[in-house]
This record gives sequence, structure tokens and C-alpha cells, in this order.
Amino acid sequence: MTTNLIDVQHADVIMCTNNMAENHPVGFQWVMKAKERGAKVIHVDPRFTRTSAVSDVHVPLRSGTNIAFFGGLMSYAIQNNLYFKDYVVSYTNAPFLIDPAFKTPTDLGGLFEGLARGPDVQQDLVEVPARRRGQSEA
Repeated sequence: MTTNLIDVQHADVIMCTNNMAENHPVGFQWVMKAKERGAKVIHVDPRFTRTSAVSDVHVPLRSGTNIAFFGGLMSYAIQNNLYFKDYVVSYTNAPFLIDPAFKTPTDLGGLFEGLARGPDVQQDLVEVPARRRGQSEA
């Protein structure tokens, strides 16, 4: 968590991703204060714990699927404009854009940009990826 836990009491929605009730009992008091104010508490953990018991929603993810779950949540929030845009633009790296001309090795047939194509370069480095793509040799 990157905020002072006392600020959690002012949140409208809190997502716990560990057993905060047992692992951080002093900090969890602020989650309970927020819940008393009407905040929703979501607990994302494969196990049902004391945190799950007081949560409004328990999401029992399979171990190892949390990255896909959080990516889906972020995608949903962005596509449906369900986020605080001023905050995201001012205080996160979300507005960073990748140059549209950037090419990954996948886009370049497995090669990195800048590969020198000259007599001193092993021809296999150029020919093998082209054969894999079903193209004629360069």
C-alpha cells in the first residue's frame, strides 16, 4: 500500500489482497472505520479468512491469476470511464504513451532493430527468422 493507512478510512471502496485483518490488525481498524461509513470492502484471496468474513465481496481467485484479474479490472474501469481521470493523469504514469513507430522483436520477425546486415554478420541471423515466417530469404 502506498498511502498512509489512516487515509483508508475516507475511501469508498477498499480492495484487500491479503489477510489484512490478521496480518495488519492495527491498519485494518481504518478499513473497518470506512466500512462503518458505508465503504465497500472487497477481499481478493484464494483463502477464506477473517478479512473475507467482514468483506462485502470475497473473490477467491486461483493462485497465479491475480495479474489477469487486476488487468481486467483496470481495463473495465478505463473502458467505462469509472476512474478519477484528473488524479490518474496528474499522479500516475498512465499518460505515458509509447511511440507508435516502435517495433518489438515480434513485429520484426524475431530480430531487434539495428541489426547490421553486412558481410561481417552471420547470414543465419537474418535467414533463419525469414524461413520461420515462410518468407523468402533476405
